[in-house]
Amino acid sequence: LAESWFSPGNSCLNGIKHQLKSAAKSVDICVFTIADDHLTEAILATHKRGVKVRIITDNDKINDVGSDIDYLARQGVEVKLDNTRYHMHHKFALFDNERLINGSFNWTRSASQFNSEDLTLTDDSRHVQDFSRHFEQLWLSFPNYSI
Repeated sequence: LAESWFSPGNSCLNGIKHQLKSAAKSVDICVFTIADDHLTEAILATHKRGVKVRIITDNDKINDVGSDIDYLARQGVEVKLDNTRYHMHHKFALFDNERLINGSFNWTRSASQFNSEDLTLTDDSRHVQDFSRHFEQLWLSFPNYSI
């Protein structure tokens, strides 16, 4: 399995939404920011289906206009924040620890509508395992987001 998607346009957005809908057990999201209501609603729907959703994001973006992190946390999604003076600038997500999406795509409305961005989906276990290990390292090192 290997697919690539590009923006502007909806291919990145639709690719993420499809992976969220397909997830059966877990979704680990490690992104700089989430500020696209379409993605937020898809994340929340995944959480409400009983899939374990965890999000790591950058602390400097949490208070941006349009950031949906606080909303997701208030709905019960587990969130951890980078607490360094530098940016947690990753843009990847793991689905059921079997599929990985990674690329420049920011999870924002402007990324779909205007920006030249990319995402690649793979089920190559070498990449999935590397990113999963990195996610777990970050998860253990960052504090929980306090509502």
